[in-house]
Amino acid sequence: MANREGDYGLIYCKNEPGDYIYHPRLVPLKGINVEVEVSDHVATVTSILQYENNEKSPIEAVFVFPLPGDAAVCHFSAKIGQTEVVAEVKEKQEAREEYDDALSSGQQAYLLEESEESPDVFSMTVGSLPPGESASIRLVYVIELTVEADDGLRFCLPAVLNPRYQPPGGESVSGWSSQQPVCVVYKPYSLSFSARVTSPRPISKVESNCSLDPLQYLNTEQTQATVRLAGSGILQGTFLFAPFRKERLQSDGHKFDRDIELLVYYKDAHQPAAIVEAGKDSAKPGSLMGDPVIMLSLYPEFPEAVMASLAPCGEFLFLVDRSGSMQTSCHGGEGRIGSARDTLLLLLKSLPMGCYFNIFGFGSDYDHIFPASVEYSQSTMDKALKKVKTMSADLGGTEILSPLEHIYKQPCVPNQPRQLFVFTDGEVCNTKEVLDLVRSNASSHRCFTFGIGEGASSALITGMAKQGGGHAQFITGTERLQPKVMQSLRFALQPAVVDISVSWDLPKGMSVTPLSPPITTLFRGQRSLIYAQLTGDASGVSEGSVTVKYSLADQPSQDKLGFSLKPTKDTGLTVHRLGARTLIRSLELEQRDQQGQQDGAEEKKRVVELSIQSGVSSAFTAFIAVNKGSGEAVQGPLIRRDIPVSRAFSDLGDHPVQGRRMMAGPNLACLPCIMIAMVLCWAPMKLYDYIRKCLNRHTDSQEVDCGGEDEAPEEPPQPRLPPIDPLLQVITLQKATGFWTLVPELTAVLGKTHEEFKKSKPLTVTEEVWATILALIWLHGFKMDIQDEWQLLAMKAVSWVRAQKVGCVAECVEAGNALLGCKVQKDDLGL
Repeated sequence: MANREGDYGLIYCKNEPGDYIYHPRLVPLKGINVEVEVSDHVATVTSILQYENNEKSPIEAVFVFPLPGDAAVCHFSAKIGQTEVVAEVKEKQEAREEYDDALSSGQQAYLLEESEESPDVFSMTVGSLPPGESASIRLVYVIELTVEADDGLRFCLPAVLNPRYQPPGGESVSGWSSQQPVCVVYKPYSLSFSARVTSPRPISKVESNCSLDPLQYLNTEQTQATVRLAGSGILQGTFLFAPFRKERLQSDGHKFDRDIELLVYYKDAHQPAAIVEAGKDSAKPGSLMGDPVIMLSLYPEFPEAVMASLAPCGEFLFLVDRSGSMQTSCHGGEGRIGSARDTLLLLLKSLPMGCYFNIFGFGSDYDHIFPASVEYSQSTMDKALKKVKTMSADLGGTEILSPLEHIYKQPCVPNQPRQLFVFTDGEVCNTKEVLDLVRSNASSHRCFTFGIGEGASSALITGMAKQGGGHAQFITGTERLQPKVMQSLRFALQPAVVDISVSWDLPKGMSVTPLSPPITTLFRGQRSLIYAQLTGDASGVSEGSVTVKYSLADQPSQDKLGFSLKPTKDTGLTVHRLGARTLIRSLELEQRDQQGQQDGAEEKKRVVELSIQSGVSSAFTAFIAVNKGSGEAVQGPLIRRDIPVSRAFSDLGDHPVQGRRMMAGPNLACLPCIMIAMVLCWAPMKLYDYIRKCLNRHTDSQEVDCGGEDEAPEEPPQPRLPPIDPLLQVITLQKATGFWTLVPELTAVLGKTHEEFKKSKPLTVTEEVWATILALIWLHGFKMDIQDEWQLLAMKAVSWVRAQKVGCVAECVEAGNALLGCKVQKDDLGL
């Protein structure tokens, strides 16, 4: 078998003798068809990949691609001509050996395996595809949809796989080496994408970060609908970089430069629900696949009186990725690090008085603003903001493990619950090691994570939040980071729920086996999922119930949900597979915990048995299919071909290459030039002239002779700075305790002269009260569409005004409305 240590979603390049440019190996992947079935808040995804070998020799095609980290891959098959071969799940080493044996004997074989380092990376190997032959590969997985800040349900089809940064001396994920050359930018395969949505409740709308055809309802109740990606099925162009080559093929359709996201909105969506799914008829009763499995969706509601009586506090630690990949964005505009700076400003202004905080930056190394967490005050906030303004993506690679270890070694502040906020593009290779560290410290903190940009590792982002008892968010394309961060801050300010327990009320003769790990965190209004296996006979009883009990501020509370014991049939075993995937992940964690004390063999054995029984992938198993066909061996030497998958080219800053020759001939380009070229190919500017300048700038390289004409080096054009957001200007001027002062900077943003503001001020109030009420009126009058971003700092301002015991608030609001041209009511402000 050919070596599987392949390029991570990129093509290798081969230089023929006498050529001056690199030629990519021909790629046999012709197209991908994706069909998504969304049922309420669960999705079944079917991907069909079309391969065709146009070469003169048999090939082995290798495709390394991303999947959501919590997806349950449950089907893998291949169709050659009229013959379909369905893969079986086997222990990974056994599957690899069977694959090798098949290729050695000239048979066609297909292997699908999950990366042992990160569960959101898979590799598919199509072996012994004869010349002129086509193959259709079918891959199916099921996944839960995540709940967004605006109550939408998010589905993401990963289309971008970025290299995962590997610290020096470490072992790479699936053989990825960030030092391998790159010379292909566009991908020569097409994508067709469609989705069908069904729900017990009406579907309000479906949105996407990509262009969609209009939503088509299938019934009058609007509980069924279909939607498809605009331009689906149109072949993408291929752009090969070479010195002084300017042409670029134009094409419509999805460009594989971003993940495909759908946001599904239902009317009255987030209500407690239960699904009981019947087992497989052919499976043994008493087994996971033979018994009914229940999926519970719980949305706890905390008592208003308890929530209102609690003063927010905490130790807030902000860990910000400052690696090179945070410098720019794939879609133009301000870089990711700029968005992170703005978000830190908003967070610092929204923190409650009396809390503690600190800010950490990490890359190849890490730093912090304060040696230890400090109490939140005007002086500490000012010092932190001064540092934040100069923060840049200048710390090299993405090594998150060391700063996490440093944070966890710091003693917690007494009576201040620790809340860790992590901002990263998630390009790390030691995902499981990071998750294990977060999990081992889960009792001392809550972890809130934010995956920034295309290709962020879903396994890392969701895994850290899940193991740390927090909440995960993803920010892609032109989405704003701020509203999602503020939602997580509101979660963090909620008091910790303790003493959580789950009890079942089932008829005699029935028992329950939990498949989900114990619930450790509850947030008001957020979904909690529970999977469980139901064993036994209901004896004519048709109803059961589950009760979740917990304590909040020493006050016991509970939520109860009833469900039918009549299982739903013909559902495709979606709930069973999601339950199996949940249990597999828990067992894999136990296996890693045991490795330090034993060899973890027993846990690994249980994972393999469960994976084979359920047909769901795991870190220790793989899908293997062998097509014996007519029994005739494929003739000729087997050639390996690596399939490209898209990556966010701005992320190249994390992966420097030193002393690596890329081209041969009189006009040569070193890798920095090619890296620049790949970024520029997305920008509307002339590549030709810019590369000529780059070639001249790199003539001092000892490893690469860049050549070029004798012209003076020129600096690249400086990007235009984005205009300063008026909202951020107003927020910047707010003091830590919540008030504003009547300074010219504030009056300029509000659109009047300083004299006009002073002249309109009621005589009986101070300038600080007047400025604060004006700022509140401006926020409510002009920025209500993004209220989630400034709501917490406005609450601080309202509390401060109330503390001043102002007797003429109504007069101030009336005067402020007249001055700013607004119609905001006093009650709207909370005064």
